[in-house]
Amino acid sequence: MIFSDFAKSLGQLGDGRFLRVMLLGVALAAALLTGAYAALLWLIETFTPGSIDIPFVGPVGGLDTLLSWGSILLMIVLSVFLMIPVASAFSGLFLEDVAQAVEDRHYPGLPPVVRPSFGDTLIETANFIGLLLALNTGALLLYPFVGPFSPLLFWGMNGYLLGREYFTLVATRRLGRDGARAMRKAYSLRIWAAGVLMAAPLSIPLINLVIPVLGIATFTHMFHRLRRQ
Repeated sequence: MIFSDFAKSLGQLGDGRFLRVMLLGVALAAALLTGAYAALLWLIETFTPGSIDIPFVGPVGGLDTLLSWGSILLMIVLSVFLMIPVASAFSGLFLEDVAQAVEDRHYPGLPPVVRPSFGDTLIETANFIGLLLALNTGALLLYPFVGPFSPLLFWGMNGYLLGREYFTLVATRRLGRDGARAMRKAYSLRIWAAGVLMAAPLSIPLINLVIPVLGIATFTHMFHRLRRQ
């Protein structure tokens, strides 16, 4: 059933509100990556000498240029991890637009929801991004020890975190905080599985740009399906 929720979300990608949010997401991701890459280049140029002396060889130049080219590959790798907080920011900042578009098409006639204030949404999103960054930074220390199982660790951990965040935000719109928390506990394994379905494509460059929108839509479908049960 999770895959049917995902398929319905894919079928709505042409929706104007979906496209608007995706374009905003591309801009947000590009700004984040550009800022991170500029900061990395600044560190390389600031702390790397133009040449180094190698015993029996003499001065070797171009080290900063070599590291700058290597930084491109590094940023491609880091973009996988940076898309996780981008997806989290999406869930808070653009939740309402996508969820409402899904409900207008597939669940008409629902009563209006009470939107949380922008300040509350911003605080909750910032707190969750902080948690994501802290746990993913800690996981970087574990990846060398788990070897080929590191993608499973990445998907499992971030799938749990993203699933928990997406579902809680979607359910809170209709049930309030307490109701959303109770429903999340009742269907925790299914929510985790859906979160992994979202986290896995986030590790694929370019494809990961549309996943935040699909994630919100998928969990909106999932919420209404589970609520009917």
